[in-house]
Amino acid sequence: MKNHIKILKWNAFHRVALCAMFIHLTLQSSAQKIGKPLAQPGYYHMAIGDIDVIALSDGNVTQDMTKLLTNITPGEINTLSDLNFQESTVELSVNAYLFKLDGKLILVDAGTSDLYGPTLGHLPESFAKAGFKPEDVDAVLITHIHSDHTGGLMFGDKMVFPNATLYVSQKEYDFWLTPKNYREAPKELKAYFEQAILKMSPYVKAGKVSTFAFGKELFPGVFPIASPGHTPGHSLYKVSSKAESILFWGDLMHSAPVQFAKPDVTIIYDINPKEAADERKKAFADAAKNKYWVASDHLSFPGIGHIRADGAGYKWFPANYSTSGNGQ
Repeated sequence: MKNHIKILKWNAFHRVALCAMFIHLTLQSSAQKIGKPLAQPGYYHMAIGDIDVIALSDGNVTQDMTKLLTNITPGEINTLSDLNFQESTVELSVNAYLFKLDGKLILVDAGTSDLYGPTLGHLPESFAKAGFKPEDVDAVLITHIHSDHTGGLMFGDKMVFPNATLYVSQKEYDFWLTPKNYREAPKELKAYFEQAILKMSPYVKAGKVSTFAFGKELFPGVFPIASPGHTPGHSLYKVSSKAESILFWGDLMHSAPVQFAKPDVTIIYDINPKEAADERKKAFADAAKNKYWVASDHLSFPGIGHIRADGAGYKWFPANYSTSGNGQ
């Protein structure tokens, strides 16, 4: 734990950039509530074996990748973006995923709620459009406790998922919710700890948080995988049915044009960039070898597809649009 706090202190560039981004978005949201309804449907069905996986949009936020990605030059970012018919400033998706398994309705990550301005916070709207209510959710699998993944647990003082138990790795829980870590964190990052406490504490007090160690199933067919680096206890979730599997990647990556081509590229939000890059390369190789479906919280909605090795990098193959929901 002390090592992670030291990393926060040593990495001055990252922490200042994080702070500036967080303050900008938080101040923006303080004057604005969730805006107009999404212009797009905001949900998409995929069949994984016998499981119906539903991608849900929380909205998009504009991000300049030349200011966020690290271990790469702005020129390289622009070149890779151009090769993918994109610009380096993009609308970054914030996705969550819903599926029903073993009689339980399970959500992976919870979006932003009212934290980041009017283009985000649309997860409840997407729930409704998909025919569900947040009250129907039995379990929320948290990849990590950053506020664009846990902000949507609360709206004001209201628990958005009052009937759900939150599942989070013990390592992630301890890092963000241990008072000593908050006290020892650089002042520029205390806001992240404060948001973690604000959004998680009501569920903790209600006895609705279950922490886990890696190495065993949470539910039949649901297996958490340690993927530290972005945060100390960042988790992937593998969900399997019949002969198919999907891995929910959380924040394993943020930019398809850049990071598939160059998996070493990191982002200012990574607490331990080297560890994050190592885990990304390991997950990429595993998904390519085993042909898993993958779902990523910040790839362009719905963020589901396959990858294939391509020299030193990988190519991304988004799920084919399907009106039957099989995505093939």
